[in-house]
Amino acid sequence: MTQFVDVPALGRLVNRIGVGEFIAGMARTVKADFLRWEEFDKCARVASHSDIGVIELMPVSDAERYAFKYVNGHPANTAKGLPTVMAFGALADVETGYPSFVSELTLTTAFRTAAVSAVAAQALARPDSKVLGMIGCGAQSEFQAIAFHTILGIETVQVFDIDGDAVEKLRHNLRDYPRLNVVPAGSSAAAVKGADIVTTCTADKAWATILTPDMVSPGMHINAIGGDCPGKTELHADVLRAARIFVEYEPQTRIEGDIQQLPDNHPVNDLWRVLAKTEAGRESAEQITVFDSVGFAMEDYSALRYVQQMAEEYGEGVKIALVPELPDPKNLFERLMSDSGQAHSRKAA
Repeated sequence: MTQFVDVPALGRLVNRIGVGEFIAGMARTVKADFLRWEEFDKCARVASHSDIGVIELMPVSDAERYAFKYVNGHPANTAKGLPTVMAFGALADVETGYPSFVSELTLTTAFRTAAVSAVAAQALARPDSKVLGMIGCGAQSEFQAIAFHTILGIETVQVFDIDGDAVEKLRHNLRDYPRLNVVPAGSSAAAVKGADIVTTCTADKAWATILTPDMVSPGMHINAIGGDCPGKTELHADVLRAARIFVEYEPQTRIEGDIQQLPDNHPVNDLWRVLAKTEAGRESAEQITVFDSVGFAMEDYSALRYVQQMAEEYGEGVKIALVPELPDPKNLFERLMSDSGQAHSRKAA
């Protein structure tokens, strides 16, 4: 039988553990898997693009587990009462191919993205960072704010969105975090002024310049998570040229990330090498660093692994018959007949 965690089960699990600790636990799992980077069989995601969105499959495996995620990105979905991003995924045993775990990944992807952002910032931002500037208050924003507050000790988040209701939504959802000071700003420039770390998390599938060079201060760490497919950017190219850039999986980021604006030979650095301490991260307090994050399948592997572990520990989820159990593995037809109540065979007329 396959263990299945749906949206209500994931919600109960998070409520039992706590949002902050759930993100922190996922961050620890992500970092542990990044330190095993070379053990994974990796490839860029398979994407099917349209004028209004994208549908993707994201596979990865190590010697024990194969993982995949199905995910979409449709910015106009909110007008239809649907999330911009929806996802589910699975873990399978490499030895047999048996799907051992299936889970919702819409909520989990938000936790995963926030966890990865915090892992990167721990390695790249100045250690005394206290102020987060955030442009975009959509579905990802609360998770980002809580991750940086819980894991990095961010005390103030300055926020801007062209939709004032989105800002109020964020403030309302963060009301249970009294030590995190949420400050609405009147513009993107005001939101990042004086910030140690900046997160850009906008949704429009467009060539955009959410962050321009005049908005960037020495020593700033930029967490760019909204530009995640061809033709979708957030940073002015000169912001990238002035910064030391870090990526998850370079072959994918060259196509999907903000660095799609730069020549293919423009230098970038692997986040996993910084975490493994084989390459330098930030080289000075004044250096500008950019994490050009597009989301990579190995992070979903980590997220699935963490959710499965927590579900087993707390007794959440159910067992489902995703694959038939066969007394005779060579007789699949017999299993069908036993379910339908029909005879196992029928004489020819």
